[in-house]
Amino acid sequence: MQYITLGKTGLKISRLGFGGIPIQKIDATGTRALFLQMKEAGINFVDTARGYTVSESYIGEALEGMREHFVLATKSMSRDKEGMAKDIEISLANLRTDYIDLYQIHNPNMAQLEQAIGEGGAIEALLDAKAAGKIGHIGVTAHSLEVFEKALALDFVETVMFPYNIVETHGAELIHKCAEKNIGFIAMKPLAGGALDDATLAMRFITSNPDVTVVIPGMADTKEIEQNIAAVNDASPLTDAENAKIEEIRNTLGTQFCRRCNYCAPCTVGINISGVFLMDGYLTRYGLGDWAKARYDAMDKKASDCIGCGVCEERCPYELPIRDMLKSASERFDK
Repeated sequence: MQYITLGKTGLKISRLGFGGIPIQKIDATGTRALFLQMKEAGINFVDTARGYTVSESYIGEALEGMREHFVLATKSMSRDKEGMAKDIEISLANLRTDYIDLYQIHNPNMAQLEQAIGEGGAIEALLDAKAAGKIGHIGVTAHSLEVFEKALALDFVETVMFPYNIVETHGAELIHKCAEKNIGFIAMKPLAGGALDDATLAMRFITSNPDVTVVIPGMADTKEIEQNIAAVNDASPLTDAENAKIEEIRNTLGTQFCRRCNYCAPCTVGINISGVFLMDGYLTRYGLGDWAKARYDAMDKKASDCIGCGVCEERCPYELPIRDMLKSASERFDK
């Protein structure tokens, strides 16, 4: 396993980290098995969040007896001091530890970031917790370039997490600035929210960029761990064939696609928006028409049920034209 220093934190971490979203789909026993495998393989960086339902709790149980082998990162969407202080205590309890290595302000927009760093904001609780030894370092996660750039100007920021993958390279310039400022960069959405099929190529593309400190794919079974380890440990340059496939993927996907982050939810009328777009992808990109339509037809609410309120678009960190995308999906499915 390759190891690297996480920017100015000084933490020595594995280049391949663990994203804690998918373990919501398994159980505590399965999570323990994953962590035993990661310990054996040398994967030591683990990222989760207060918002990932049972993820913190499963990880806390899995870490029993081997906490010292892992660098723990979590995050909260609280923007004020009181809420953040409360979330830090919950995270400590869930993770069954007396310290968290990295605590992050989770996906603020610009107004929310200003609130978090202002008087009575979340940063006050984070700095208090750091002084008390409850957390070691402070970071920011973002989906917008504006927030990313602002985060780089904040003295307390030691890490930034941002999407970076084959089809989302718009943050490359700011990622390089992270390296210049010795701020650790954590690459999230390595598979573009599930839009990319070739995990090996996806991992190799990301780790070919020396400005990326760590990549955190979500992993829920042993095969995914083995595959990602092999990809990250392969330090050979990308081949002409791999670069050609990367261009093909970019041409196919473009930028207007759903990453299944589900920040758009809940839909006013109950449409599973990311689920609709997932089935639409199977239909349009993979030719699985009958399979996709059968699963679409089983949904309680269809794309055609959209009332055009636009609330989902206000929440989408990627500023997708969700209403138009739902209309297009409806034209393909609701015939």
